[in-house]
Amino acid sequence: MKDYMLKRIVELAEYIIDSKATVRAAARKFGISKSTVHKDVADRLTRISPSLAAAAKIILEENKQERHIRGGLATKHKYASLHG
Repeated sequence: MKDYMLKRIVELAEYIIDSKATVRAAARKFGISKSTVHKDVADRLTRISPSLAAAAKIILEENKQERHIRGGLATKHKYASLHG
């Protein structure tokens, strides 16, 4: 694996853990696709740092469980701004 990839993967995981970022937010911040975020955290990071991978996966699982709530709030906000 190339050095720039190793650096990006570790920085990505640290960003997700520190900011409790969603996959989408992390992808936007690093200028990569959501698929790459998943691949980096789920596959590549486990080979580099299993403990860091486990911590990042916990955050991503929490975000996954809460995504339906975020979607509802976004819709509520959208319609409130249209009619308010």
